Amino acid sequence: MPNENPLAYQIDQLIKNSSVTDGSAVGISIRSAKTGELIYEHGGNQRLRPASNMKLLTAAAALSILGENYRFSTELVTDGKISGNIIEGNLYLKGSGDPTLLPSNMEDFAKTLHDKGITNVDGNVIADDTWYDDVRYSPDLIWSDEHTYYGAQISALSISPDFDYDAGTAIIHVAPSSVGKKPRVTVEPANNYLSILNNSRTIDEDDEEELNIYREHGKNVIKIEGTIAVDNPGEREWISVWDPTAYAFHMFQRALGQQAISWSGEIKQSGAPENTQVLHTHESMPLSQLIIPFMKLSNNTHAEVLIKELGKVIKDKGSWDAGLDVLKSEVVKLGISTEHSVIRDGSGISHINLLRANDITNLLYSVQNEPWFHAFRDALPVAGEEDRKIGGTLRYRMKDLMIEGRVKAKTGTISTVSSLSGYIEREDKENIIFSFLINNVVDEDKAKELEDKLVFLLVEYY
Repeated sequence: MPNENPLAYQIDQLIKNSSVTDGSAVGISIRSAKTGELIYEHGGNQRLRPASNMKLLTAAAALSILGENYRFSTELVTDGKISGNIIEGNLYLKGSGDPTLLPSNMEDFAKTLHDKGITNVDGNVIADDTWYDDVRYSPDLIWSDEHTYYGAQISALSISPDFDYDAGTAIIHVAPSSVGKKPRVTVEPANNYLSILNNSRTIDEDDEEELNIYREHGKNVIKIEGTIAVDNPGEREWISVWDPTAYAFHMFQRALGQQAISWSGEIKQSGAPENTQVLHTHESMPLSQLIIPFMKLSNNTHAEVLIKELGKVIKDKGSWDAGLDVLKSEVVKLGISTEHSVIRDGSGISHINLLRANDITNLLYSVQNEPWFHAFRDALPVAGEEDRKIGGTLRYRMKDLMIEGRVKAKTGTISTVSSLSGYIEREDKENIIFSFLINNVVDEDKAKELEDKLVFLLVEYY
């Protein structure tokens, strides 16, 4: 007998008739945003891999504990004294997790010294990344992700190449030359930290091109192989570096050189002593702003930095174990049953993470009562909004007059998994909270098409 609820019947039929759900595991949870009442569920209490929907938990815990106005700081300090144009002692660049540092900030540090009249450091120049532990990868990151921007190493001292703030990465630009010749390769930011091995070639525009850009494991050697067509406007790839602390410090050394500042000692990595003189402090944007590129662009590095920061601030341990303990304690207050969850990281890249769709919608309902909710909601991708700083990972989805701009939700994708959870805002009816977790799929794109159809049903029938 058909379900008497027309919405429920339509969803049941869509799930039943979709090729995506054949052999897959599906968790669907739909609630009233006003009352929190569970309107519909299908496998809502089944534990499934959330992919980047895990970031909903990380963002909520960070905003709740750290606050909207929380900022990361980076300091330039010395354990010596300034005598004329000389620092008599060691110079430290001291990181505390800021994932939004840019090469221009390194230039600002060096210019500060220049403006103080300093031309020489009579001592060592030292990078201090001891704010966090030295474990660079989350527990379940697979080896094939190590060179990718979304698999970048986590450090308390790191820089990003541009305003997407993919910390610990560089951008490799490859442009065709003449047919048969090697393409032109440039690196952003310009540096001597990375080595380029260009084994690619330019081919005729009618030939099939295949370009591969990757970093060798354990090295900072970028290999470029394959072909690029002569009429290709150019390719670019964000590649993570090996040892982001040393990479950031390399850019600082370059900046010192540009200001004609020299040093007599060594280049090292170690912790700064407690009693130091602060020469310059750079503060990041507040968390309410940082959370926008984090959530809109689904930045894995930001997620893992926030986990370590939670551990450092609450337990004085900048580690995954400490940070995840803090996150678990906090999200219980926001509707997540940690007894029925497995939480291994903050980004969702782990295939061991397990959440229930009903718990996710419960969290999305609960956070509406928090003073920081507007920051949380505004950081979610908006369906159909082509400006990537607004639409984010949903900018090309659900481009329909009924939907565009009204769906604010977090996407998620890892191999065999797609997820979508968030809010549907409506003028004449109550708003809807939803969570779709689709696991064990052969084609993630088809799973996303199913998610979009489900959203259309919610808009049309309820």
